[in-house]
Amino acid sequence: MAKLQTYTEAMARLAIDTPPSDDSGFLGCDLDPGEAKLVLIPVPWDVTTSYRQGTADGPAAMLRASHQIDLEDASFGQIYRGGIAMLPEPSEIRVANTKARPVVDAIIGTLSEGGVAPAADVEWVNKACARVNKWVQETSSTHLAANRLVGVVGGDHACPLGLIEALDAREKDGFGILHFDAHHDLRDAYEGFEFSHASIHFNSMQRAKRVTKLVQVGIRDFSSDEKNFMRELGPRGAVFYQRDLARRRAEGETWAKTVQTILAELPQRVYVSFDIDAFDPALCPATGTPVPGGLGFDETVFLLEQFAASGRKIIGFDLCEVAPSTDGSEWDANVGARVLHKLCGAMLRTQGLV
Repeated sequence: MAKLQTYTEAMARLAIDTPPSDDSGFLGCDLDPGEAKLVLIPVPWDVTTSYRQGTADGPAAMLRASHQIDLEDASFGQIYRGGIAMLPEPSEIRVANTKARPVVDAIIGTLSEGGVAPAADVEWVNKACARVNKWVQETSSTHLAANRLVGVVGGDHACPLGLIEALDAREKDGFGILHFDAHHDLRDAYEGFEFSHASIHFNSMQRAKRVTKLVQVGIRDFSSDEKNFMRELGPRGAVFYQRDLARRRAEGETWAKTVQTILAELPQRVYVSFDIDAFDPALCPATGTPVPGGLGFDETVFLLEQFAASGRKIIGFDLCEVAPSTDGSEWDANVGARVLHKLCGAMLRTQGLV
Protein backbone atom coordinates (compact mmCIF):
# COMPACT_ATOMS: atom_id res chain seq x y z
CA MET A 1 0.00 0.00 0.00
CA ALA A 2 1.29 3.45 -0.89
CA LYS A 3 2.25 5.78 1.95
CA LEU A 4 -0.74 7.59 3.44
CA GLN A 5 -0.66 11.33 2.90
CA THR A 6 -1.82 14.42 4.71
CA TYR A 7 -4.75 16.30 3.22
CA THR A 8 -2.45 18.94 1.70
CA GLU A 9 -0.12 16.33 0.21
CA ALA A 10 -3.01 14.26 -1.15
CA MET A 11 -4.68 17.24 -2.84
CA ALA A 12 -1.37 18.29 -4.39
CA ARG A 13 -0.82 14.75 -5.66
CA LEU A 14 -4.25 14.57 -7.25
CA ALA A 15 -3.86 18.00 -8.83
CA ILE A 16 -0.89 16.72 -10.85
CA ASP A 17 -3.35 14.48 -12.72
CA THR A 18 -0.91 11.65 -13.41
CA PRO A 19 -1.92 7.97 -13.54
CA PRO A 20 -2.19 6.48 -10.03
CA SER A 21 -0.34 3.36 -8.97
CA ASP A 22 -2.29 0.13 -8.81
CA ASP A 23 -2.16 0.10 -5.02
CA SER A 24 -3.53 3.63 -4.65
CA GLY A 25 -6.71 4.37 -2.76
CA PHE A 26 -10.07 5.69 -3.93
CA LEU A 27 -9.70 8.01 -6.95
CA GLY A 28 -5.96 7.33 -6.83
CA CYS A 29 -5.58 9.14 -3.50
CA ASP A 30 -3.85 7.76 -0.41
CA LEU A 31 -5.35 10.17 2.08
CA ASP A 32 -4.88 9.20 5.73
CA PRO A 33 -8.40 8.42 7.08
CA GLY A 34 -7.59 10.63 10.06
CA GLU A 35 -7.32 13.55 7.64
CA ALA A 36 -10.49 12.69 5.70
CA LYS A 37 -13.89 14.32 5.89
CA LEU A 38 -15.58 11.26 4.40
CA VAL A 39 -14.54 7.68 5.19
CA LEU A 40 -15.66 4.74 3.05
CA ILE A 41 -15.92 1.37 4.82
CA PRO A 42 -15.51 -1.62 2.47
CA VAL A 43 -17.39 -4.75 3.57
CA PRO A 44 -16.44 -7.85 1.52
CA TRP A 45 -19.49 -9.85 2.61
CA ASP A 46 -22.11 -11.63 0.51
CA VAL A 47 -22.99 -14.63 2.66
CA THR A 48 -26.78 -14.40 2.32
CA THR A 49 -27.07 -13.62 -1.39
CA SER A 50 -29.83 -15.89 -2.63
CA TYR A 51 -29.22 -16.05 -6.38
CA ARG A 52 -25.72 -15.15 -7.63
CA GLN A 53 -22.57 -14.52 -5.64
CA GLY A 54 -19.69 -12.12 -6.27
CA THR A 55 -20.63 -8.91 -4.49
CA ALA A 56 -18.00 -9.53 -1.79
CA ASP A 57 -15.49 -8.60 -4.49
CA GLY A 58 -17.34 -5.37 -5.29
CA PRO A 59 -15.48 -2.97 -2.97
CA ALA A 60 -12.03 -3.93 -4.26
CA ALA A 61 -13.23 -3.85 -7.88
CA MET A 62 -14.73 -0.38 -7.48
CA LEU A 63 -11.57 0.85 -5.78
CA ARG A 64 -9.53 -0.22 -8.81
CA ALA A 65 -12.06 1.20 -11.27
CA SER A 66 -12.10 4.55 -9.45
CA HIS A 67 -8.56 5.18 -10.70
CA GLN A 68 -10.04 5.85 -14.14
CA ILE A 69 -12.49 8.55 -13.00
CA ASP A 70 -11.59 12.07 -14.11
CA LEU A 71 -11.61 14.50 -11.22
CA GLU A 72 -13.79 17.30 -12.64
CA ASP A 73 -17.37 16.27 -11.97
CA ALA A 74 -20.18 18.02 -13.85
CA SER A 75 -22.60 17.56 -10.95
CA PHE A 76 -20.58 18.37 -7.84
CA GLY A 77 -17.29 19.89 -8.98
CA GLN A 78 -13.98 18.71 -7.55
CA ILE A 79 -15.40 16.09 -5.22
CA TYR A 80 -11.99 14.81 -4.17
CA ARG A 81 -11.24 18.13 -2.48
CA GLY A 82 -13.76 17.20 0.20
CA GLY A 83 -11.24 14.64 1.41
CA ILE A 84 -12.27 10.99 0.85
CA ALA A 85 -10.48 7.91 2.18
CA MET A 86 -11.43 4.27 1.76
CA LEU A 87 -10.35 2.08 4.65
CA PRO A 88 -8.38 -1.12 4.00
CA GLU A 89 -10.55 -4.14 3.38
CA PRO A 90 -10.96 -6.04 6.69
CA SER A 91 -9.31 -9.42 6.22
CA GLU A 92 -11.29 -10.98 9.06
CA ILE A 93 -14.57 -10.34 7.23
CA ARG A 94 -13.19 -11.74 4.00
CA VAL A 95 -12.11 -14.92 5.85
CA ALA A 96 -15.49 -15.19 7.60
CA ASN A 97 -17.28 -14.78 4.27
CA THR A 98 -15.27 -17.65 2.77
CA LYS A 99 -16.07 -19.92 5.72
CA ALA A 100 -19.78 -19.09 5.91
CA ARG A 101 -20.67 -19.27 2.23
CA PRO A 102 -20.59 -23.10 1.87
CA VAL A 103 -22.82 -23.42 4.94
CA VAL A 104 -25.35 -21.04 3.39
CA ASP A 105 -25.21 -22.84 0.05
CA ALA A 106 -26.06 -26.11 1.82
CA ILE A 107 -28.95 -24.48 3.68
CA ILE A 108 -30.38 -22.94 0.50
CA GLY A 109 -29.97 -26.26 -1.32
CA THR A 110 -31.92 -28.06 1.41
CA LEU A 111 -34.70 -25.46 1.32
CA SER A 112 -34.95 -25.61 -2.48
CA GLU A 113 -35.53 -29.36 -2.25
CA GLY A 114 -38.34 -28.89 0.26
CA GLY A 115 -36.30 -29.91 3.27
CA VAL A 116 -35.73 -28.27 6.66
CA ALA A 117 -32.36 -26.66 7.22
CA PRO A 118 -30.49 -27.64 10.40
CA ALA A 119 -31.34 -25.06 13.04
CA ALA A 120 -27.77 -25.10 14.35
CA ASP A 121 -26.41 -24.16 10.92
CA VAL A 122 -28.88 -21.30 10.50
CA GLU A 123 -28.02 -20.02 13.98
CA TRP A 124 -24.29 -20.21 13.18
CA VAL A 125 -24.80 -18.10 10.05
CA ASN A 126 -26.93 -15.57 11.93
CA LYS A 127 -24.21 -15.19 14.56
CA ALA A 128 -21.60 -14.66 11.84
CA CYS A 129 -23.77 -11.96 10.28
CA ALA A 130 -24.28 -10.34 13.68
CA ARG A 131 -20.51 -10.09 14.13
CA VAL A 132 -20.21 -8.28 10.80
CA ASN A 133 -22.99 -5.89 11.84
CA LYS A 134 -21.18 -5.20 15.11
CA TRP A 135 -17.90 -4.50 13.31
CA VAL A 136 -19.59 -2.08 10.90
CA GLN A 137 -21.44 -0.39 13.76
CA GLU A 138 -18.29 0.04 15.86
CA THR A 139 -16.16 1.20 12.94
CA SER A 140 -18.83 3.66 11.84
CA SER A 141 -19.30 4.99 15.37
CA THR A 142 -15.58 5.62 15.75
CA HIS A 143 -15.46 7.79 12.64
CA LEU A 144 -18.76 9.54 13.32
CA ALA A 145 -17.50 10.44 16.80
CA ALA A 146 -14.48 12.04 15.13
CA ASN A 147 -16.85 14.21 13.03
CA ARG A 148 -16.25 12.28 9.83
CA LEU A 149 -18.95 11.35 7.37
CA VAL A 150 -19.30 7.64 6.64
CA GLY A 151 -20.37 5.54 3.67
CA VAL A 152 -20.49 1.74 3.51
CA VAL A 153 -19.38 -0.02 0.32
CA GLY A 154 -20.72 -3.58 0.02
CA GLY A 155 -20.86 -6.47 -0.44
CA ASP A 156 -24.47 -7.51 -0.32
CA HIS A 157 -27.19 -5.21 0.97
CA ALA A 158 -27.05 -6.69 4.47
CA CYS A 159 -23.75 -4.85 5.00
CA PRO A 160 -24.90 -1.34 6.05
CA LEU A 161 -27.15 -2.18 9.00
CA GLY A 162 -24.39 -1.31 11.48
CA LEU A 163 -23.98 2.16 9.98
CA ILE A 164 -27.72 2.78 10.10
CA GLU A 165 -27.75 1.75 13.75
CA ALA A 166 -24.75 3.99 14.49
CA LEU A 167 -26.55 6.95 12.94
CA ASP A 168 -29.73 6.04 14.80
CA ALA A 169 -27.85 6.44 18.07
CA ARG A 170 -26.74 9.96 17.10
CA GLU A 171 -29.66 11.48 15.19
CA LYS A 172 -31.81 12.53 18.12
CA ASP A 173 -34.37 14.33 15.94
CA GLY A 174 -34.75 11.45 13.50
CA PHE A 175 -33.89 10.91 9.85
CA GLY A 176 -35.25 9.42 6.66
CA ILE A 177 -33.97 6.70 4.35
CA LEU A 178 -33.97 7.17 0.58
CA HIS A 179 -33.70 3.66 -0.84
CA PHE A 180 -32.86 2.93 -4.51
CA ASP A 181 -33.49 -0.72 -5.39
CA ALA A 182 -35.29 -3.21 -7.59
CA HIS A 183 -36.53 -4.91 -4.41
CA HIS A 184 -38.30 -3.76 -1.25
CA ASP A 185 -35.79 -5.65 0.97
CA LEU A 186 -38.56 -5.89 3.59
CA ARG A 187 -38.55 -9.66 4.16
CA ASP A 188 -38.52 -10.95 7.71
CA ALA A 189 -35.46 -13.24 8.04
CA TYR A 190 -35.51 -14.35 4.40
CA GLU A 191 -34.58 -18.05 4.06
CA GLY A 192 -34.14 -18.09 7.84
CA PHE A 193 -31.31 -15.57 7.85
CA GLU A 194 -32.05 -12.74 10.25
CA PHE A 195 -29.62 -10.44 8.49
CA SER A 196 -30.36 -11.42 4.88
CA HIS A 197 -29.61 -9.02 2.06
CA ALA A 198 -33.36 -9.18 1.39
CA SER A 199 -34.12 -8.03 4.94
CA ILE A 200 -32.02 -4.88 5.29
CA HIS A 201 -34.90 -2.41 5.48
CA PHE A 202 -37.17 -4.73 7.42
CA ASN A 203 -34.36 -4.63 9.96
CA SER A 204 -33.69 -0.91 9.65
CA MET A 205 -37.35 -0.07 10.23
CA GLN A 206 -37.56 -2.44 13.21
CA ARG A 207 -34.20 -1.69 14.87
CA ALA A 208 -33.51 1.97 14.04
CA LYS A 209 -36.16 3.68 16.14
CA ARG A 210 -35.42 7.20 14.91
CA VAL A 211 -36.10 6.50 11.22
CA THR A 212 -39.09 8.70 10.49
CA LYS A 213 -39.57 7.82 6.82
CA LEU A 214 -38.55 5.13 4.33
CA VAL A 215 -38.85 6.30 0.72
CA GLN A 216 -38.18 3.63 -1.93
CA VAL A 217 -37.50 4.30 -5.62
CA GLY A 218 -37.32 1.86 -8.55
CA ILE A 219 -38.98 -1.14 -6.87
CA ARG A 220 -40.21 -3.77 -9.34
CA ASP A 221 -39.79 -7.25 -7.79
CA PHE A 222 -41.43 -8.00 -4.45
CA SER A 223 -43.57 -10.34 -2.37
CA SER A 224 -47.08 -9.73 -1.06
CA ASP A 225 -45.71 -9.66 2.50
CA GLU A 226 -43.31 -6.88 1.55
CA LYS A 227 -46.00 -4.86 -0.16
CA ASN A 228 -48.20 -5.24 2.92
CA PHE A 229 -45.32 -4.27 5.22
CA MET A 230 -44.80 -1.07 3.25
CA ARG A 231 -48.54 -0.33 3.33
CA GLU A 232 -48.63 -0.91 7.09
CA LEU A 233 -45.87 1.64 7.61
CA GLY A 234 -48.50 4.25 6.81
CA PRO A 235 -46.97 7.74 6.94
CA ARG A 236 -43.55 6.24 7.73
CA GLY A 237 -43.32 4.77 4.24
CA ALA A 238 -43.59 5.84 0.60
CA VAL A 239 -42.78 3.80 -2.49
CA PHE A 240 -42.29 4.82 -6.10
CA TYR A 241 -42.63 1.59 -8.05
CA GLN A 242 -40.76 1.45 -11.35
CA ARG A 243 -44.01 0.67 -13.17
CA ASP A 244 -45.53 3.90 -11.86
CA LEU A 245 -42.43 5.92 -12.73
CA ALA A 246 -42.60 4.56 -16.29
CA ARG A 247 -46.33 5.35 -16.49
CA ARG A 248 -45.74 8.94 -15.37
CA ARG A 249 -43.24 9.39 -18.19
CA ALA A 250 -45.54 7.74 -20.72
CA GLU A 251 -48.33 10.11 -19.73
CA GLY A 252 -46.12 13.14 -20.23
CA GLU A 253 -44.91 14.01 -16.72
CA THR A 254 -41.36 15.32 -16.74
CA TRP A 255 -38.72 13.58 -14.68
CA ALA A 256 -38.04 16.92 -13.02
CA LYS A 257 -41.60 17.01 -11.68
CA THR A 258 -41.46 13.37 -10.58
CA VAL A 259 -38.23 14.02 -8.70
CA GLN A 260 -39.81 16.88 -6.80
CA THR A 261 -42.64 14.54 -5.80
CA ILE A 262 -40.10 12.02 -4.50
CA LEU A 263 -38.12 14.65 -2.59
CA ALA A 264 -41.27 16.05 -0.98
CA GLU A 265 -41.63 12.76 0.92
CA LEU A 266 -38.24 13.16 2.62
CA PRO A 267 -37.30 14.92 5.87
CA GLN A 268 -34.31 17.27 6.12
CA ARG A 269 -31.76 14.67 7.20
CA VAL A 270 -31.53 11.58 5.02
CA TYR A 271 -29.57 8.35 4.75
CA VAL A 272 -29.20 7.09 1.14
CA SER A 273 -29.27 3.32 0.61
CA PHE A 274 -28.31 2.35 -2.94
CA ASP A 275 -28.56 -1.15 -4.36
CA ILE A 276 -26.98 -1.15 -7.82
CA ASP A 277 -29.84 -3.30 -9.16
CA ALA A 278 -32.04 -0.21 -8.99
CA PHE A 279 -30.49 0.42 -12.40
CA ASP A 280 -31.46 -1.12 -15.70
CA PRO A 281 -29.37 -4.34 -15.70
CA ALA A 282 -27.57 -3.17 -18.84
CA LEU A 283 -25.62 -1.04 -16.36
CA CYS A 284 -25.01 -3.85 -13.85
CA PRO A 285 -25.40 -7.27 -15.51
CA ALA A 286 -23.28 -9.13 -12.93
CA THR A 287 -25.24 -8.00 -9.87
CA GLY A 288 -26.71 -10.77 -7.74
CA THR A 289 -30.42 -10.34 -8.52
CA PRO A 290 -30.87 -8.31 -11.74
CA VAL A 291 -34.41 -7.34 -12.76
CA PRO A 292 -35.46 -5.99 -16.19
CA GLY A 293 -36.39 -2.32 -16.31
CA GLY A 294 -35.01 0.09 -13.78
CA LEU A 295 -33.52 3.53 -13.48
CA GLY A 296 -31.08 5.11 -15.89
CA PHE A 297 -27.75 6.55 -14.80
CA ASP A 298 -28.45 10.13 -15.85
CA GLU A 299 -31.93 10.30 -14.32
CA THR A 300 -30.51 8.98 -11.04
CA VAL A 301 -27.75 11.59 -11.08
CA PHE A 302 -30.38 14.26 -11.73
CA LEU A 303 -32.28 13.10 -8.65
CA LEU A 304 -29.10 13.35 -6.55
CA GLU A 305 -28.41 16.82 -7.94
CA GLN A 306 -31.91 17.98 -7.10
CA PHE A 307 -31.62 16.47 -3.64
CA ALA A 308 -28.42 18.44 -3.07
CA ALA A 309 -30.13 21.61 -4.25
CA SER A 310 -33.13 21.07 -1.95
CA GLY A 311 -31.41 22.07 1.27
CA ARG A 312 -31.59 18.57 2.73
CA LYS A 313 -28.52 16.81 4.09
CA ILE A 314 -27.18 13.33 3.43
CA ILE A 315 -25.95 11.99 6.77
CA GLY A 316 -24.68 8.62 5.51
CA PHE A 317 -25.01 6.23 2.61
CA ASP A 318 -24.34 2.75 1.32
CA LEU A 319 -23.68 1.37 -2.14
CA CYS A 320 -24.17 -2.39 -2.37
CA GLU A 321 -24.60 -5.40 -4.66
CA VAL A 322 -21.93 -4.42 -7.21
CA ALA A 323 -20.24 -7.58 -8.49
CA PRO A 324 -17.26 -7.65 -10.86
CA SER A 325 -18.17 -8.40 -14.47
CA THR A 326 -17.97 -12.06 -15.43
CA ASP A 327 -16.67 -11.31 -18.94
CA GLY A 328 -13.35 -9.87 -17.78
CA SER A 329 -14.35 -6.28 -18.42
CA GLU A 330 -14.64 -3.70 -15.64
CA TRP A 331 -18.11 -2.60 -16.69
CA ASP A 332 -19.98 -3.28 -13.43
CA ALA A 333 -17.11 -1.94 -11.32
CA ASN A 334 -16.81 1.10 -13.58
CA VAL A 335 -20.51 1.94 -13.20
CA GLY A 336 -20.36 1.23 -9.47
CA ALA A 337 -17.31 3.43 -8.94
CA ARG A 338 -19.01 6.30 -10.74
CA VAL A 339 -22.17 5.95 -8.66
CA LEU A 340 -19.98 5.88 -5.56
CA HIS A 341 -18.24 9.06 -6.73
CA LYS A 342 -21.60 10.78 -7.24
CA LEU A 343 -22.86 9.66 -3.81
CA CYS A 344 -19.69 11.07 -2.23
CA GLY A 345 -20.22 14.32 -4.14
CA ALA A 346 -23.87 14.64 -3.18
CA MET A 347 -23.10 13.99 0.47
CA LEU A 348 -20.18 16.41 0.61
CA ARG A 349 -22.20 19.07 -1.25
CA THR A 350 -25.14 18.82 1.15
CA GLN A 351 -22.71 19.09 4.07
CA GLY A 352 -21.12 22.24 2.57
CA LEU A 353 -17.76 20.54 1.99
CA VAL A 354 -17.48 20.88 -1.82
